Amino acid sequence: MTLVTSAHVAAAGGGGVSHFGWILGFTLGGVVVLAVVALVVPILALARSVGNEAPKINAGLTDAVTNTAPLGALRTTIDYAVTIIGGLQRGRARLGG
Repeated sequence: MTLVTSAHVAAAGGGGVSHFGWILGFTLGGVVVLAVVALVVPILALARSVGNEAPKINAGLTDAVTNTAPLGALRTTIDYAVTIIGGLQRGRARLGG
């Protein structure tokens, strides 16, 4: 009777343990990581460029607020104009025009 050990089975099978699954897993993992990096890097570059432009945009908006502040008094000007036009119309009516 011959005793068969795992060493005999491994020798008969033609070699050691296969690492194909590990190699495939690490390769696919590396490809996924590279794909994510390739997608994230342009997004971060664009975000940085927007961040660099933000102070200029803010300065322009501040100037716009300053330049359009007098428009708040436009309602008063319109009210005065309506009053003046009403007076002119009454004057014209009295003069028969």
